[in-house]
Amino acid sequence: MHLLKKAFFVLFLLVQSNLVFGQYTEVINSNKPGFSESPYSVGTGVYQFESNIFFRDISVEPTFSRPQSFGADVLFRTSFFLEKLELNAQFTLQRDRVAFKNIFVSDYFTTGFSRMTLGAKYLVFEPKYEDKSKEIKSWKRRNAFDKKRLIPSVGIYVGINTDVVNEIHQTGQITPKVGLLLQHNLTNDFNIITNVFYDNIGTTLSEFSYIITATRNFNNAWSYFFENQTVYQQTQTNTNLGLGLAYLYNKDLQLNASGRMLFEGQAQGFYAGIGVSYRIDNHKDSFVNLNDNGSKLKDTPISRYNRKQNNFFNRFLNLFKKKSKNRTRPTRSRTRKTKKSNGSFLGLFKNKKKPKTKKSKKIKKEETEIEKLEREIKELEEEMKKDEKKSKKKKKKNNN
Repeated sequence: MHLLKKAFFVLFLLVQSNLVFGQYTEVINSNKPGFSESPYSVGTGVYQFESNIFFRDISVEPTFSRPQSFGADVLFRTSFFLEKLELNAQFTLQRDRVAFKNIFVSDYFTTGFSRMTLGAKYLVFEPKYEDKSKEIKSWKRRNAFDKKRLIPSVGIYVGINTDVVNEIHQTGQITPKVGLLLQHNLTNDFNIITNVFYDNIGTTLSEFSYIITATRNFNNAWSYFFENQTVYQQTQTNTNLGLGLAYLYNKDLQLNASGRMLFEGQAQGFYAGIGVSYRIDNHKDSFVNLNDNGSKLKDTPISRYNRKQNNFFNRFLNLFKKKSKNRTRPTRSRTRKTKKSNGSFLGLFKNKKKPKTKKSKKIKKEETEIEKLEREIKELEEEMKKDEKKSKKKKKKNNN
């Protein structure tokens, strides 16, 4: 538990020392059907469910083994506070066949949770790639490989195995799980994810594992993957090789299917699964203006608008107050004064001229203020439209 506290403390420091950049994508970004995990978050305001129904079958080995399993795996992902920080929970409910092999084979079936893990991950680093579309002089340079794509995005994972599971899967205590998440976006349509995990820390059932997943997009709807996972335990080493397909039905729904060859110690078998990923998208964009170097711009039309927002509303309210005062019909007061002037030409002239000039000055000031505000609002709307177009292009690139 002391090691778990240290891991959470490191995660807290990393969250506090980094700026927030958008992880949200226009279409669903699911980890299924693979076992690996991307370093990217789903984005704030997104509630995502990734489910998988599976069947596992391997040969019966001497002494105790679990040759068959059938169940469902559900992963819930969301983000509340920061775009880079994701909170998730994974539950696996399955029916296992437990076999004992000596001279004869005897077995029984049991049903329950095999996993109940709560976790969090944070994107520590994301590389910036060159925009080759701006290169118009050389076709070779525009299509050349960007060496910066060899630098991976880096994320960290911290989780807790609750041990509220079936007795055949229990470790006897709550155990921590930590991981390093890497993703190489080699092209817009091809990426490689590498995960390294240390699970059930502090128990005799602790395990070290790595996963390497290569994903390729056919088009905007279809993609396939190849995956290799190896788990090192104290008693044996388990490896599986998997292939799978994913189909994007719409921007919030993905369907998938996968198959794997299993090598668990001396036993061999297969794994098959189908799944659905769905998200509830309540995300709201928070625009962050960046310069060419990727740093945040402090003085922008939007920031200037926010600084003037209070003054704008104050002036707007004062404008209505002035109008309410002018509704006392100055023409009536002027006509009354002319009647009391005893026919004096100078008095009549003064009574008419002074209120008229004051009224015209007020109206001119109000009109100039309104024109200025209208121009500022138009400029801000144009700038926001440009920022929206830029952010959409960036999101499409990140999604690819």
